[in-house]
Order: sequence, then C-alpha cells, then structure tokens
Amino acid sequence: MSEAKAGNVAQEKMQKFGRFLSGMVMPNIGAFIAWGLLTALFIPTGWIPNEYLAAAGGPMSKWLIPLLIGYSGGSAIYQHRGGVLGAIATAGIIAGSDIPMFLGAMIVGPFGGWCIKKFDEAFQDKIPTGFEMLINNFSAGILGGILAILAYAIVGPVVSSLNDILRGGVEFIVNLGLIPLVSILVEPAKVLFLNNAINHGVFSPIGIQESQELGKSIFFMIESNPGPGLGVLLAFCLVGKGMAKSSAPGAVIIHFLGGIHEIYFPYILMKPILLLAVIPAGMAGVFTLSVLNGGLIAPASPGSIFAILAMTPKGAYFANIAAVVVATAVSFVIASIFIKASKDDGSSLEEAQQNMQDMKNRGSKRVESDVVVKGSELKKIIYACDAGMGSSAMGASALRNKLKKAGYGYISVTNCAIGNIPSDAQIVVSHEKLADRAIADSPQAEHLFVQDFIKNDVYDIILAKLQNVEAKVEEVADSKENAVEDETVLKRENIKNDVYDIILAKLQNAEAKVEEVADSKENAVEDETVLKRENIKMCLDTVTKEEAIKMAGELLYKSGYVGKEYINGMLAREQDVSTYMGRGIAIPHGENAVKDTVKKSGIVVLQFPNGVEFGTGKAKLVVGIAGKGDEHLAILANIAIALDEYTDEQLEELFVTKDKEALYNLFTKSND
Repeated sequence: MSEAKAGNVAQEKMQKFGRFLSGMVMPNIGAFIAWGLLTALFIPTGWIPNEYLAAAGGPMSKWLIPLLIGYSGGSAIYQHRGGVLGAIATAGIIAGSDIPMFLGAMIVGPFGGWCIKKFDEAFQDKIPTGFEMLINNFSAGILGGILAILAYAIVGPVVSSLNDILRGGVEFIVNLGLIPLVSILVEPAKVLFLNNAINHGVFSPIGIQESQELGKSIFFMIESNPGPGLGVLLAFCLVGKGMAKSSAPGAVIIHFLGGIHEIYFPYILMKPILLLAVIPAGMAGVFTLSVLNGGLIAPASPGSIFAILAMTPKGAYFANIAAVVVATAVSFVIASIFIKASKDDGSSLEEAQQNMQDMKNRGSKRVESDVVVKGSELKKIIYACDAGMGSSAMGASALRNKLKKAGYGYISVTNCAIGNIPSDAQIVVSHEKLADRAIADSPQAEHLFVQDFIKNDVYDIILAKLQNVEAKVEEVADSKENAVEDETVLKRENIKNDVYDIILAKLQNAEAKVEEVADSKENAVEDETVLKRENIKMCLDTVTKEEAIKMAGELLYKSGYVGKEYINGMLAREQDVSTYMGRGIAIPHGENAVKDTVKKSGIVVLQFPNGVEFGTGKAKLVVGIAGKGDEHLAILANIAIALDEYTDEQLEELFVTKDKEALYNLFTKSND
C-alpha cells in the first residue's frame, strides 16, 4: 500500500471514529446548553445567584446528560433497544462514581447496545411463537441489570482512575503553560473534518468536569474559537482575487455569526500554506484565554460568536472576546501576506470545495436500504431534494413523462423536500449527498441515489421492475392455460380471479392522474405571472456562477416573487448541491430555509450564449425558480422534457436564438 493510500485509510478511520464520538454528544447539545445557562445564572458567582434554582443544575450534569449520551451511543449501535441498554449501563456507572460520568457514558453506552444486538442475533430465530414480547422484555431487563452491576462495580472505578490520570495530565500541561501548543494539532485536524470529534469527543467531557469545579473551562473555546477562520476570510475579502474574494464576505457571515466553521475549510485547502496562519492564531487565542482567565461554562455549539457570548460566565467576557479578537488579528495578518504573495487568481476555490466534500464523505458509511419494492406493488415514487422545489421537480417530471408514454401513467411520481417525504412513499430518488438524510426520513421505502436528477438510470431501473412483472404475468398465464386444458386437474368454472378489475382500476386511475396533471399544467401556463416575457433576458455576457445566480435572484426579487433573503438562499443551495441539470441548463433556487420568503411562484430565464461555468457543466440557460405550492411544476416539466427529448442541435439553437418568443414557448407550451 502506498503512503498516500495508507494516509487516506488512516484518515478515514479517524473520521469514522470521530463521527461516532461526536454523534453521542452533538444530538444532546441542547441539554448541555440548558445546564450551562442554569449554572451561569444561578450559582453563587452567577448573574442571578439563587441557591434554590441552582440545585436544578446538579442532577442534569450528574444524571441527565450522561444518560442521554449513553442512550445515544447505544442507539447508534442498535437503535432504540440498544439505546435502552446503553442508558441502563450508564445508570450503573453514574451510581458508582462521584464525578460526572461523560467519558464513562461514551464507553458503556455503545457497549450496552452491542451486547443486546449480539443477544438478539443469537436467539432471535429460536424464540417460540407467542413468546417474543416476553423474551424480548426480560432479555433486555436481565442483560441490563448485569451491565449495570458491572458498570457500578468495575467500569466506574476504572474510569474514575483514568479520569484522575487525565485530569492530572491536563493540569500539568496547563501549569507549564503549554496548552497553546494543542493548536498545532487542533487547527489542521479541523480542516480534515475532525472538528466535531475533537470538540465534542475530547474537549467537552474534560471541560464539563472542569466547569463544575471552577465555574468555567478553557477547553470549550480551544476548537470553537472562530478567530482563526475569521482572520483568513477577512484576508481574502481584502487582498483575495476572483471567486475567492467575491465569496469571502458571505462566508464571513456564515462562519462568524452562524457558527458553521466548515465554510472556511475550502479556502485553507486551496492554499494549504494558510495553515501557518490559523495555527499561530489558535495558539494566540488559547494563550490569551490562559493569561486573562477566560473560558466558557458549557460547549458553544455551533461555534458562533452568539453561542460563545451566551455560554460566557460573569466576569469572563473581556477574556473571551479578547481571545477571539487576538486570534482573528494574528490569522488576518499572516494570511494576508501569503495571499498577496500568491499568483493564484482564486479560481481554484471550486476545486478545493469539491476536494473538501470528498474528504468530508471519506469514511462515512453509506446506509443502503434493504427494502425492495415489487413492480406489481409499485404505485408511488418520490423525488426528494433539499428544498423540494427545483431539481427534484424536474427529475420527477422527466420520469413521470417517460412512464406515461410507456403506459404506466397510473404510477404517481411527485417531488418534495427531504424531511417531508410521505410515509407511503415506495421508492425515493434523492441525490447521493442526501442519502443518509433520505433513508432516515423514509426507512420504509426503497432508495435510489443519483448524481444528476436528469441524466441517470432511474427510468431503466423502474422499467425493469415493471417489465419483470409483465413477464411474470405472461408466465402465469401460460401455466394457467396448460392447467385449464386438463380439466381433470382444474375445471374452468373453478378459476375465479379479479385480474380484469385490477387492470381496469389501474387504467382508470391513470386517466384521473393524466387529467389532474393536465389541469394543473393548464392553470400554470395560463397564469402569465409565473413567467413573464420581460423576465426572459437574452444574449447576456458570460459571468461567474455566483453572479448569474444573483442576477436570477435579483430578477425574481424585483418582479415581486420573493423577498431579498431568497437570493442568499439560492447561493447557499448551490454550495450544497449543484443545480446544474445537464445539457446546458441550470435551475438555481433557494434552499428550504428560505422557502417561506417566496411570495408567489415565478420563473426567470437568463440566456448566456457562451455559457456560465457551474463546476459540473456549462449552463447556457439559467432558469431561476421560486415555487409557492405546485404552480411552477408545469414549466419544470417542460424543461425536463426538453432535456430528455430535444436533440443537441435543437437545444443549441435555443441557446443562441435572439427570438424571445422561442424561449417563451419552450417554457410555456403544453406537453399533453
């Protein structure tokens, strides 16, 4: 194995382990914050000292938070049943210790889930019929009791001893003044997407214990300090070039105010030498905290300046703000020097973003669905994307049109947002980057993942299912005919079935669906407020992807379709998954978070004869979409059909035509 490949494997394992650790803590951050606020307000040194109310915080740190961590760890191994065993084992380890057992919960929680999983695998097929509930309940109870005793008598004391050793080591480092050196490891690790693993898997458990003893902890701000990343982004704003400079101001807002630190990682990956800016900045921030006695009372998650201020205890505001300012200044000065000396025009940012996505996905487990839907039972297909408005609508339209022409119009093909997938969906088609979210939202369905909502083999997969059904029907028909001919085996009058009724119902349902779609298309097309001729802009000069999206968003805004916030939502949507649909057409639209800013449905069309680079392809028609309800679906259906049926020559003519009416007809003609 090459050194590079070995390094990737090691990184994958670290990321996978880190995700598992942070996965036990991150879902429960709300409990940490609640405990932190109670403590910050009501302890003797808090804002509103109150001995009576302060007592509510003790059980939360000793019992509630460790139990939540133990449950999350167990459920990650074996869902709810594993979570219950993880919580039981955690209760045992809490009872056997005088300190908050966060680290202990992260050990015994997953172990409890693993134990009950192995038990079920060994005995599930041996349980007599009718005794399932009895055995399942008592097996969990007995095994849980055993784990609680082991945790109380053995694991608890061991973890307490390890905790004492760890605390002694931390105090030794702090006393020597060496704690700023941890930034040498933390800052590069953040860019490798180990940020959550470090913050929530390592620093949070240590910080919680220190916070209980001292009222605050520096460990909560080692990773979450936004200063190092902020300085880099500000440097790009001032002395950067090209796309990197134009995108940096928006990234500053998302990073510093929103707390999403991953936004600055591509800028570091684009120029790895900038690690020499964030490492000293992180060290400077930690040193400032040490000197001024700063720290937070609970984890700041996400690492927004608002979260940091909310978790800052009384008397530590100056220290914490100073740590952010110092880290920002150091990072800004050093990064500015490197960026100004670089000859890079900033165009490599997009490649760095893709590399970042590949790194982020490395080591992640793709959960494949075990559900397989039979063609004979298929009635409902859902296309799902982040907003459920643009790319999924086009994919659904294209598939619906193909199935209708193939004689399968009775199959419902619709689209929605991830998170709103109906419970009766049988097949869900989603982008591969949304795979885990789609499966979690609809575990009952069969899932198909695509890289492109238009150019894919979904239709072939569905058709194979349906044609296999037809083949089975013919096979059964032949066997029936042979059997019926032998009257001694089966008499004709004994053949009773409802095949005709079933087929007739399917056809009638198909006709109803066709009429329904036709009506919706007609209504949408006749309403010229959805696409106005003045919102088709012809023969535009080539611009950057971001500028093209902003142009479309501004046109939607000026036409009264959306609020101003929708434009930022369009740009954010593009950073997540490209809206380039293939064959020269892109359909930028807002992410789900800004869907409530849509005032009414609208479409705008921008023609760029020389194309706009979208990373995955060059778009010559940029179609901005704002959808309220389903009014925009008819036009999306036309786009999908154009991609599917128009020849390359026909599309090329539309890309350079100066006839606005030709483009208007493309997006408004009926497809019946």
